[in-house]
Amino acid sequence: MTSRRTVTLLDVARAAGVSKSTVSDALQGSGRVAEETRRRVRDTADRLGYRPNSAAQRLRRASTGAIGLHLPRTATRLDYYMTLAFGAVTRAQEDGLDVVLLAPGGEAAGRLASRVDGLLVIDPEATDTDVPGLLDAGVPVVTGERYLGTGTAPAGAVVCDNAASLTALLDHVRASGARRPALLAPAGTSAWATALRETADAWSRTHELPVTVRTVPFAATPDEAAQATVDLLAAAPAVDAVVCAPDGAAAGVLRAASGLGRTAGRDLLVASCVDGPALRACVPPVTAIDLRPDAYGRACAALLCDILAGRAGPRTVRHHDWSLRVRASSRPERAARAAKGPTGGPGGTSASHAT
Repeated sequence: MTSRRTVTLLDVARAAGVSKSTVSDALQGSGRVAEETRRRVRDTADRLGYRPNSAAQRLRRASTGAIGLHLPRTATRLDYYMTLAFGAVTRAQEDGLDVVLLAPGGEAAGRLASRVDGLLVIDPEATDTDVPGLLDAGVPVVTGERYLGTGTAPAGAVVCDNAASLTALLDHVRASGARRPALLAPAGTSAWATALRETADAWSRTHELPVTVRTVPFAATPDEAAQATVDLLAAAPAVDAVVCAPDGAAAGVLRAASGLGRTAGRDLLVASCVDGPALRACVPPVTAIDLRPDAYGRACAALLCDILAGRAGPRTVRHHDWSLRVRASSRPERAARAAKGPTGGPGGTSASHAT
């Protein structure tokens, strides 16, 4: 009785009609390989029953001492992602791992991904052309929020209940008197952006209160949020609450409201889906969802470290807590006090919610 011969990279290369190095790059998600060729190589490998040398892969990965971090392309100007990144770095160092920031661009990211033990991919967009190559890089990948695209599934994910957080904001402004709320919703195909848009629609139907939705860039600036607010209130002057999704952009909503003769916290309630220093320093301070980005970055890195060390299995999903920080921008009585001068710290009231 003869044993079945092991299928090699050379076998796959001959069957696919490409070089051995092209097969290696295609299967690892690295190198300059056309997408059509990459698919043909993978299909051929699956048909022949090719299996990578796991012992060699473990040896290669164990020698790198680093993990890669992929952030959204607009992340460098957002406080949320920078804070998250520092949290991830701090946690990875506890396991003796360095963190390498992956620059946007699929080919460069793919080459770097082959030189790390694992990858963190934060807020992956289903349409981000970098992500499929990262997921196929041959190392464990943990995503911050679920990946809604197709193809290889990540090894794990850390998620927030974004539907619950927006529901809490809308419930809060309703309890404060709002009857015509609006949402400046983020564009894009990330799980966060998708959940916010879907939740606004579901909340509107549940409460039989219309939520006016306007789409703004995923990382809208205060200026972009201000212009969106001006356009929104011109088209729908009855709007009495604006919930702004992007990090820090609610400051632009306050500016636009003031320019239109509206008083934030009184005749226009304002809230944000992402908290940050800029919103705590506003006048009035802005009600927001505290996503605890430092702890979130630590949680993502901790899951990847646990998977690499065998302390967690593949397809592990962990949940991250958030808190609702109520401040004067959405409480008429607090806005009145804020107009007379500060009476305490800008932290507001915390109502904690676990996902």
